[in-house]
Amino acid sequence: MEIETNLDTKKQSPKLLGMFTSPSEQFERIKQNPKIWVPLIIISILYAIGMTLMALSMDAEALIGEGIPEDQAEIILVVTKVTMMVMGIFSPIIGILISSAIQLVIAKIANSPVSFKQLFSMNTYIMIIGAVGLILNMAVSYAIGGSPEIYTTSLGGLLNQKTIVYNSIEVFKLWGVVLTAIGLHKTGRFSKGLAWTIAIAFFLISIGFGLLGTLIQGAPKL
Repeated sequence: MEIETNLDTKKQSPKLLGMFTSPSEQFERIKQNPKIWVPLIIISILYAIGMTLMALSMDAEALIGEGIPEDQAEIILVVTKVTMMVMGIFSPIIGILISSAIQLVIAKIANSPVSFKQLFSMNTYIMIIGAVGLILNMAVSYAIGGSPEIYTTSLGGLLNQKTIVYNSIEVFKLWGVVLTAIGLHKTGRFSKGLAWTIAIAFFLISIGFGLLGTLIQGAPKL
């Protein structure tokens, strides 16, 4: 019976929506049959939609409040919106590529037999969680006229605080951390301890980069 189950798993392709309902099963399928192009295109489209909603939620008054001259605010706003929409297409691809490359290096050190294609596929499927979270939060911000910098599903949204740390403690981001740990264990064949360590480290590093970017802008909102 176990042999039949394994053979059946090998024949099946992983499903993006399955990451919400049966992630462990999808990770096993990715290990046997990693898919990249179709899910990557879907993820890029979803992120582009989310970033478009974020762009539409922005207004010139917010830029003026940050010290940008009023006569330049509208032009900068248009450029910012276009840039964000384009970023929505390419940012998930770049993020997946970097994450997969780092994980592959760790896999080599840990003597894991996982391939780059398996890791790239795994990270692509995990991104569906972030994509849905982005669209949901930006749709809410656009509908109520709220700040796109505050995620409704984050601690920042609960406390109405626009800080990097509070906005990083967010339902979909934490969900992604959990799935990354499970994926590295199931697909990457890392030990549970190493898988969780890497997933949490990636999360903390992302917060660190966010804080660094804020400090560079001269507005240390922690």
